[in-house]
Amino acid sequence: MKFKIFTLLFLFLSLFCDAQEIALLKYNGGGDWYANPTSLPNLIKFSNQNINTTIANKPATVEPGSPDIFSYPFVHATGHGNILFSDAEILNLRNYMMSGGFMH
Repeated sequence: MKFKIFTLLFLFLSLFCDAQEIALLKYNGGGDWYANPTSLPNLIKFSNQNINTTIANKPATVEPGSPDIFSYPFVHATGHGNILFSDAEILNLRNYMMSGGFMH
């Protein structure tokens, strides 16, 4: 019974969520994490038009060691060159993905 109530409450509250969020991963190592500035806006536009998502048009930027990463269900990494993570960033990314976060 409690599960049914929780499920109904979750579904009801999800009706009031207006937009999903995507973030761009700002990493260290000398790679150009800011490369291809149109890739995420194009993905967002396509998704919103074709699969009825409501992703915010402007993606956020988040660092791999930041607790803010948990605010974004989808994190996108792009660029060329080296990508380096500290031990703390690796642990944070692992926790993020083990908690259901997705990094592409």
